[in-house]
Amino acid sequence: MKVVLLHDWLVGHRGGERVLEALCELYPEAPIYTLIHEKNSTSALIESKKIIPSFLNKVPGIYKHYRKFLPLFPKAAESLHIEQADLVISSSHCVIKGVKKPSKAKHISYIHSPMRYIYDQFDVYFGKNAPIYQRMGAKVFRDYLTNWDLNSNENIDLLIANSRFVQQRIKNYYKKDSTVIHPFVDLKDFSNVKNKKEDYFVMVTAFAPNKRVDLAIEAFNKLGLPLRIIGSGQQEEELKAMSSDNISFLGNVSREEVIKNLSGARALIFPGVEDFGITPLEALASGTAVIAFGKGGVLETLNDDVAVFFNEASSDSLIDAIKRFELKDLDQQNLIQRAYQFSKESFQENIKNVVSQVMANKA
Repeated sequence: MKVVLLHDWLVGHRGGERVLEALCELYPEAPIYTLIHEKNSTSALIESKKIIPSFLNKVPGIYKHYRKFLPLFPKAAESLHIEQADLVISSSHCVIKGVKKPSKAKHISYIHSPMRYIYDQFDVYFGKNAPIYQRMGAKVFRDYLTNWDLNSNENIDLLIANSRFVQQRIKNYYKKDSTVIHPFVDLKDFSNVKNKKEDYFVMVTAFAPNKRVDLAIEAFNKLGLPLRIIGSGQQEEELKAMSSDNISFLGNVSREEVIKNLSGARALIFPGVEDFGITPLEALASGTAVIAFGKGGVLETLNDDVAVFFNEASSDSLIDAIKRFELKDLDQQNLIQRAYQFSKESFQENIKNVVSQVMANKA
Protein backbone atom coordinates (compact mmCIF):
# COMPACT_ATOMS: atom_id res chain seq x y z
CA MET A 1 0.00 0.00 0.00
CA LYS A 2 1.45 3.34 -1.09
CA VAL A 3 0.77 6.04 1.52
CA VAL A 4 1.24 9.81 1.18
CA LEU A 5 1.19 12.23 4.11
CA LEU A 6 0.03 15.87 4.01
CA HIS A 7 0.76 18.62 6.56
CA ASP A 8 -0.03 22.34 6.30
CA TRP A 9 3.49 23.72 6.86
CA LEU A 10 6.80 22.69 8.38
CA VAL A 11 8.39 25.66 10.11
CA GLY A 12 8.60 24.40 13.70
CA HIS A 13 7.89 21.44 15.94
CA ARG A 14 4.78 21.64 18.09
CA GLY A 15 1.74 19.46 18.69
CA GLY A 16 0.71 19.08 15.06
CA GLU A 17 4.20 18.05 14.05
CA ARG A 18 4.26 15.44 16.81
CA VAL A 19 1.14 13.90 15.29
CA LEU A 20 2.82 13.97 11.87
CA GLU A 21 5.90 12.34 13.41
CA ALA A 22 3.76 9.49 14.77
CA LEU A 23 2.27 9.01 11.29
CA CYS A 24 5.80 8.93 9.85
CA GLU A 25 6.63 6.10 12.25
CA LEU A 26 3.59 4.16 11.06
CA TYR A 27 4.36 4.76 7.36
CA PRO A 28 8.14 5.19 7.09
CA GLU A 29 8.18 5.19 3.27
CA ALA A 30 5.51 7.88 2.91
CA PRO A 31 6.55 11.24 1.39
CA ILE A 32 5.20 14.47 2.92
CA TYR A 33 3.47 17.16 0.85
CA THR A 34 3.27 20.60 2.48
CA LEU A 35 2.76 24.28 1.62
CA ILE A 36 6.18 25.37 2.89
CA HIS A 37 9.19 23.66 4.43
CA GLU A 38 11.96 25.45 6.28
CA LYS A 39 14.81 22.96 6.32
CA ASN A 40 15.88 21.67 9.75
CA SER A 41 12.99 23.45 11.47
CA THR A 42 11.35 20.30 12.78
CA SER A 43 12.36 16.85 14.07
CA ALA A 44 15.10 14.68 12.60
CA LEU A 45 12.55 12.00 11.70
CA ILE A 46 10.38 14.37 9.68
CA GLU A 47 13.40 16.02 8.06
CA SER A 48 14.63 12.59 6.92
CA LYS A 49 11.54 12.10 4.76
CA LYS A 50 11.02 13.11 1.15
CA ILE A 51 9.29 16.50 1.52
CA ILE A 52 7.51 18.17 -1.41
CA PRO A 53 6.59 21.85 -0.83
CA SER A 54 4.33 24.08 -2.93
CA PHE A 55 5.34 27.11 -5.01
CA LEU A 56 5.04 29.26 -1.87
CA ASN A 57 8.31 27.80 -0.66
CA LYS A 58 10.15 29.94 -3.24
CA VAL A 59 8.77 33.25 -1.94
CA PRO A 60 11.51 35.30 -0.21
CA GLY A 61 10.88 35.60 3.55
CA ILE A 62 8.00 33.11 3.46
CA TYR A 63 9.06 31.21 6.60
CA LYS A 64 8.66 34.29 8.77
CA HIS A 65 5.70 35.87 7.02
CA TYR A 66 3.68 32.90 5.74
CA ARG A 67 0.52 33.93 7.61
CA LYS A 68 0.27 37.00 5.37
CA PHE A 69 -0.17 34.69 2.37
CA LEU A 70 -3.36 33.05 3.67
CA PRO A 71 -5.42 34.03 0.56
CA LEU A 72 -2.93 32.09 -1.59
CA PHE A 73 -3.02 28.93 0.54
CA PRO A 74 -5.91 27.26 -1.35
CA LYS A 75 -4.13 27.71 -4.70
CA ALA A 76 -0.89 26.43 -3.16
CA ALA A 77 -2.68 23.32 -1.90
CA GLU A 78 -4.30 22.74 -5.29
CA SER A 79 -0.89 23.05 -6.97
CA LEU A 80 0.46 20.02 -5.13
CA HIS A 81 0.07 16.99 -7.37
CA ILE A 82 0.16 13.46 -5.96
CA GLU A 83 1.02 11.14 -8.81
CA GLN A 84 0.22 7.83 -7.17
CA ALA A 85 -1.17 6.67 -3.82
CA ASP A 86 -3.54 4.12 -2.35
CA LEU A 87 -4.02 6.15 0.83
CA VAL A 88 -3.61 9.84 1.61
CA ILE A 89 -3.50 10.94 5.26
CA SER A 90 -3.64 14.66 5.94
CA SER A 91 -2.76 16.33 9.23
CA SER A 92 -4.71 19.55 8.79
CA HIS A 93 -5.70 22.72 10.61
CA CYS A 94 -5.75 24.92 7.51
CA VAL A 95 -5.93 23.98 3.80
CA ILE A 96 -3.74 20.93 3.23
CA LYS A 97 -6.78 18.63 3.28
CA GLY A 98 -7.68 20.26 -0.04
CA VAL A 99 -4.80 18.62 -1.93
CA LYS A 100 -6.50 16.44 -4.53
CA LYS A 101 -6.17 12.71 -3.96
CA PRO A 102 -5.36 10.43 -6.92
CA SER A 103 -8.28 8.60 -8.48
CA LYS A 104 -9.23 5.43 -6.56
CA ALA A 105 -7.18 6.52 -3.52
CA LYS A 106 -8.72 6.97 -0.09
CA HIS A 107 -8.19 10.16 1.92
CA ILE A 108 -8.31 10.22 5.73
CA SER A 109 -8.02 13.70 7.20
CA TYR A 110 -6.95 14.20 10.81
CA ILE A 111 -8.47 17.57 11.71
CA HIS A 112 -6.70 19.51 14.44
CA SER A 113 -9.31 22.21 13.94
CA PRO A 114 -11.43 23.79 11.22
CA MET A 115 -9.73 27.10 10.38
CA ARG A 116 -10.37 29.12 13.54
CA TYR A 117 -9.63 32.44 11.85
CA ILE A 118 -12.44 32.16 9.30
CA TYR A 119 -15.07 30.67 11.61
CA ASP A 120 -15.68 31.30 15.32
CA GLN A 121 -12.45 33.16 16.11
CA PHE A 122 -12.45 35.58 13.18
CA ASP A 123 -12.72 38.60 15.49
CA VAL A 124 -9.93 37.29 17.75
CA TYR A 125 -7.50 37.21 14.83
CA PHE A 126 -8.80 40.11 12.77
CA GLY A 127 -10.46 42.39 15.32
CA LYS A 128 -9.53 45.92 16.34
CA ASN A 129 -6.04 44.92 17.53
CA ALA A 130 -5.01 43.58 14.10
CA PRO A 131 -3.31 45.90 11.59
CA ILE A 132 -5.84 47.59 9.33
CA TYR A 133 -4.51 45.90 6.18
CA GLN A 134 -5.06 42.50 7.81
CA ARG A 135 -8.59 43.39 8.91
CA MET A 136 -9.53 44.63 5.44
CA GLY A 137 -7.90 41.69 3.67
CA ALA A 138 -9.54 39.16 5.95
CA LYS A 139 -12.99 40.61 5.30
CA VAL A 140 -12.42 40.57 1.54
CA PHE A 141 -11.23 36.95 1.42
CA ARG A 142 -13.33 35.39 4.21
CA ASP A 143 -16.17 34.15 1.98
CA TYR A 144 -13.75 32.78 -0.60
CA LEU A 145 -11.75 30.87 2.05
CA THR A 146 -14.89 29.55 3.73
CA ASN A 147 -16.41 28.29 0.48
CA TRP A 148 -13.14 26.71 -0.61
CA ASP A 149 -12.73 25.03 2.78
CA LEU A 150 -16.21 23.54 2.70
CA ASN A 151 -15.84 22.34 -0.90
CA SER A 152 -12.49 20.70 -0.13
CA ASN A 153 -14.24 18.28 2.22
CA GLU A 154 -15.67 16.45 -0.79
CA ASN A 155 -12.11 15.22 -1.35
CA ILE A 156 -12.13 13.33 1.97
CA ASP A 157 -13.38 9.82 2.74
CA LEU A 158 -13.11 10.01 6.53
CA LEU A 159 -12.73 12.95 8.90
CA ILE A 160 -10.97 12.33 12.22
CA ALA A 161 -11.37 14.95 14.96
CA ASN A 162 -8.65 15.32 17.56
CA SER A 163 -11.25 15.81 20.31
CA ARG A 164 -14.99 15.80 20.94
CA PHE A 165 -14.74 19.59 21.03
CA VAL A 166 -13.38 19.63 17.46
CA GLN A 167 -15.88 16.94 16.46
CA GLN A 168 -18.67 19.36 17.40
CA ARG A 169 -17.00 22.19 15.48
CA ILE A 170 -16.75 19.90 12.41
CA LYS A 171 -20.46 19.17 12.77
CA ASN A 172 -21.29 22.86 13.19
CA TYR A 173 -19.23 24.21 10.28
CA TYR A 174 -18.84 21.26 7.90
CA LYS A 175 -22.18 19.54 8.61
CA LYS A 176 -20.30 16.24 8.59
CA ASP A 177 -19.74 13.38 11.01
CA SER A 178 -16.27 12.46 12.24
CA THR A 179 -14.43 9.93 14.35
CA VAL A 180 -12.52 11.07 17.45
CA ILE A 181 -8.91 9.99 18.03
CA HIS A 182 -7.17 12.01 20.72
CA PRO A 183 -3.54 13.06 20.22
CA PHE A 184 -0.93 11.90 22.69
CA VAL A 185 1.90 12.79 24.98
CA ASP A 186 5.21 11.14 24.07
CA LEU A 187 5.76 9.55 27.48
CA LYS A 188 9.30 8.33 26.83
CA ASP A 189 10.46 11.96 26.90
CA PHE A 190 9.48 12.16 30.56
CA SER A 191 10.92 8.90 31.86
CA ASN A 192 13.89 10.58 33.58
CA VAL A 193 12.16 13.72 34.86
CA LYS A 194 13.31 15.03 38.23
CA ASN A 195 10.26 16.50 39.96
CA LYS A 196 12.05 19.10 42.06
CA LYS A 197 9.74 22.10 42.25
CA GLU A 198 10.97 25.70 42.11
CA ASP A 199 9.16 28.98 42.73
CA TYR A 200 7.80 29.85 39.27
CA PHE A 201 4.87 29.20 36.94
CA VAL A 202 5.32 28.38 33.27
CA MET A 203 3.66 28.72 29.86
CA VAL A 204 4.68 26.84 26.70
CA THR A 205 2.83 28.38 23.78
CA ALA A 206 2.80 30.10 20.43
CA PHE A 207 2.23 33.84 20.66
CA ALA A 208 -1.03 33.80 18.72
CA PRO A 209 -4.22 35.68 19.66
CA ASN A 210 -6.22 32.58 20.62
CA LYS A 211 -3.55 31.49 23.14
CA ARG A 212 -4.44 34.46 25.40
CA VAL A 213 -0.89 35.01 26.60
CA ASP A 214 -1.95 38.61 27.22
CA LEU A 215 -4.45 37.45 29.83
CA ALA A 216 -1.76 35.53 31.73
CA ILE A 217 0.59 38.51 31.60
CA GLU A 218 -2.09 40.82 33.00
CA ALA A 219 -2.69 38.39 35.88
CA PHE A 220 0.97 37.95 36.75
CA ASN A 221 1.62 41.67 36.45
CA LYS A 222 -0.95 42.11 39.24
CA LEU A 223 0.29 39.17 41.34
CA GLY A 224 4.00 39.82 40.96
CA LEU A 225 4.67 36.07 40.89
CA PRO A 226 7.42 34.68 38.62
CA LEU A 227 6.22 33.45 35.23
CA ARG A 228 8.40 31.88 32.55
CA ILE A 229 7.06 31.93 29.00
CA ILE A 230 8.51 29.58 26.38
CA GLY A 231 7.66 30.18 22.73
CA SER A 232 7.47 32.81 20.01
CA GLY A 233 5.07 34.22 17.46
CA GLN A 234 3.50 37.25 15.85
CA GLN A 235 2.50 38.92 19.13
CA GLU A 236 5.94 38.69 20.75
CA GLU A 237 6.86 42.39 20.74
CA GLU A 238 3.58 43.63 22.19
CA LEU A 239 3.52 40.89 24.85
CA LYS A 240 7.03 41.74 25.98
CA ALA A 241 6.14 45.42 26.08
CA MET A 242 3.23 44.83 28.48
CA SER A 243 5.17 42.55 30.87
CA SER A 244 6.60 43.38 34.29
CA ASP A 245 10.06 42.27 35.46
CA ASN A 246 8.66 39.14 37.15
CA ILE A 247 7.83 37.71 33.70
CA SER A 248 10.66 36.23 31.65
CA PHE A 249 10.56 35.22 27.98
CA LEU A 250 12.78 32.21 27.22
CA GLY A 251 12.10 32.05 23.47
CA ASN A 252 12.18 28.77 21.56
CA VAL A 253 14.25 26.33 23.60
CA SER A 254 15.25 22.69 23.17
CA ARG A 255 12.91 19.84 24.00
CA GLU A 256 15.08 19.07 27.02
CA GLU A 257 14.74 22.65 28.29
CA VAL A 258 10.95 22.56 27.81
CA ILE A 259 10.72 19.40 29.90
CA LYS A 260 13.07 20.82 32.54
CA ASN A 261 10.99 23.99 32.87
CA LEU A 262 7.74 22.04 32.96
CA SER A 263 8.94 19.67 35.67
CA GLY A 264 10.34 22.45 37.85
CA ALA A 265 7.26 24.68 37.70
CA ARG A 266 4.62 24.99 40.36
CA ALA A 267 1.95 24.85 37.63
CA LEU A 268 1.41 25.29 33.91
CA ILE A 269 -0.74 28.31 32.98
CA PHE A 270 -3.08 27.49 30.08
CA PRO A 271 -5.47 30.41 29.44
CA GLY A 272 -6.63 29.83 25.84
CA VAL A 273 -9.47 27.78 24.37
CA GLU A 274 -7.69 24.84 22.79
CA ASP A 275 -9.05 22.19 20.47
CA PHE A 276 -7.23 19.53 22.47
CA GLY A 277 -4.04 20.70 24.18
CA ILE A 278 -1.00 18.43 24.32
CA THR A 279 1.03 20.79 26.53
CA PRO A 280 -1.21 20.23 29.60
CA LEU A 281 -0.66 16.49 29.24
CA GLU A 282 3.08 17.06 29.01
CA ALA A 283 2.87 19.08 32.21
CA LEU A 284 1.07 16.21 33.93
CA ALA A 285 3.68 13.74 32.67
CA SER A 286 6.26 16.05 34.27
CA GLY A 287 4.42 15.87 37.58
CA THR A 288 3.14 19.45 37.22
CA ALA A 289 -0.47 20.53 37.70
CA VAL A 290 -2.35 22.81 35.31
CA ILE A 291 -4.31 26.03 35.79
CA ALA A 292 -6.56 26.16 32.72
CA PHE A 293 -9.45 28.04 31.17
CA GLY A 294 -12.39 25.68 31.56
CA LYS A 295 -13.50 25.44 27.94
CA GLY A 296 -12.50 23.44 24.89
CA GLY A 297 -10.53 20.23 24.57
CA VAL A 298 -8.86 20.46 27.99
CA LEU A 299 -12.12 19.32 29.55
CA GLU A 300 -11.52 15.94 27.87
CA THR A 301 -8.03 15.50 29.35
CA LEU A 302 -8.03 17.39 32.66
CA ASN A 303 -10.18 17.07 35.78
CA ASP A 304 -10.26 18.48 39.30
CA ASP A 305 -7.72 15.90 40.47
CA VAL A 306 -5.00 17.29 38.18
CA ALA A 307 -6.04 20.89 37.44
CA VAL A 308 -7.67 24.06 38.68
CA PHE A 309 -10.06 25.72 36.23
CA PHE A 310 -11.20 29.30 35.74
CA ASN A 311 -14.37 30.05 33.79
CA GLU A 312 -14.15 33.67 32.69
CA ALA A 313 -11.63 34.95 30.13
CA SER A 314 -10.34 37.64 32.47
CA SER A 315 -7.19 38.23 34.49
CA ASP A 316 -9.24 38.42 37.71
CA SER A 317 -10.73 34.98 37.07
CA LEU A 318 -7.26 33.56 36.41
CA ILE A 319 -5.92 35.23 39.57
CA ASP A 320 -8.71 33.59 41.57
CA ALA A 321 -7.74 30.18 40.11
CA ILE A 322 -4.07 30.72 41.02
CA LYS A 323 -5.07 31.55 44.61
CA ARG A 324 -7.27 28.44 44.78
CA PHE A 325 -4.39 26.37 43.37
CA GLU A 326 -2.10 27.57 46.16
CA LEU A 327 -4.57 26.19 48.72
CA LYS A 328 -5.00 22.86 46.95
CA ASP A 329 -2.93 19.71 47.50
CA LEU A 330 -2.74 17.77 44.23
CA ASP A 331 -1.19 14.30 44.31
CA GLN A 332 1.72 14.08 41.87
CA GLN A 333 1.08 10.42 41.05
CA ASN A 334 -2.45 11.27 39.96
CA LEU A 335 -0.99 13.80 37.53
CA ILE A 336 1.41 11.30 35.98
CA GLN A 337 -1.17 8.51 35.79
CA ARG A 338 -3.61 10.78 33.98
CA ALA A 339 -1.00 11.55 31.31
CA TYR A 340 -0.43 7.83 30.75
CA GLN A 341 -4.00 7.48 29.52
CA PHE A 342 -2.96 9.39 26.36
CA SER A 343 -0.01 7.41 25.01
CA LYS A 344 1.45 7.49 21.50
CA GLU A 345 1.02 3.74 21.23
CA SER A 346 -2.75 4.06 21.75
CA PHE A 347 -2.92 6.84 19.16
CA GLN A 348 -1.05 4.79 16.55
CA GLU A 349 -3.14 1.70 17.22
CA ASN A 350 -6.33 3.72 16.75
CA ILE A 351 -5.02 5.16 13.47
CA LYS A 352 -4.14 1.68 12.18
CA ASN A 353 -7.62 0.40 13.03
CA VAL A 354 -9.29 3.28 11.18
CA VAL A 355 -7.02 2.79 8.14
CA SER A 356 -7.89 -0.90 8.03
CA GLN A 357 -11.59 -0.12 8.10
CA VAL A 358 -11.35 2.54 5.38
CA MET A 359 -9.20 0.42 3.08
CA ALA A 360 -11.46 -2.61 3.56
CA ASN A 361 -14.32 -0.54 2.16
CA LYS A 362 -12.32 0.47 -0.92
CA ALA A 363 -14.38 -0.03 -4.04
